[in-house]
Amino acid sequence: MDTYTYRIGENLYLNLTNRCSNRCTFCVRKGKETYEGHALWLKREPSAEEVIAEIGDASRYSEVVFCGFGEPTYRLDAMLQICDHVHGTGGKTRLNTNGHGSLINGFDIAPLLRGHLDGVNISLNAPTREEYDKICRPVHREGYAALLDFARALRREGVNCWFSVVDFIGEEKVALSRALAEEVGIPLRVREMIE
Repeated sequence: MDTYTYRIGENLYLNLTNRCSNRCTFCVRKGKETYEGHALWLKREPSAEEVIAEIGDASRYSEVVFCGFGEPTYRLDAMLQICDHVHGTGGKTRLNTNGHGSLINGFDIAPLLRGHLDGVNISLNAPTREEYDKICRPVHREGYAALLDFARALRREGVNCWFSVVDFIGEEKVALSRALAEEVGIPLRVREMIE
């Protein structure tokens, strides 16, 4: 059975799609059938209504997080509909994204996200395009530039957002990533590598 929602700790995670515009060398889905015991490879993508039914009262969770085995912004309309339900039942929303949402959808999606998302985690993963292309292997040649443009657009819209990098890139690249985040005008968070 497909897993559309799964709980880890106090958060509920939403698995809307398996489509992704990156093929990261370190991705948790690489060569795995499950994550934290949850089978996240989908036979079909769920409707917003199916996910909403599984969420129920969102105030039961610390956050409802769009994060599964794919890039959630491929399902922008469903995501926004689900956000309305979550906020309507007293919950908070977060998006974990590779930052390609505007590139994927063909227009600047940042204005639509204002008021829908309480936080947006953008996986920066590398301080330069060359490094990014090497470890994230984006489908779109302009993936890295699109990620930076997306972050700037979110900042302009007043959406709470931050970059994240995985600690395996090393202290020097983390420092360069921090400098880039300061230049863009948003914080940087360093995550531990998930084995």
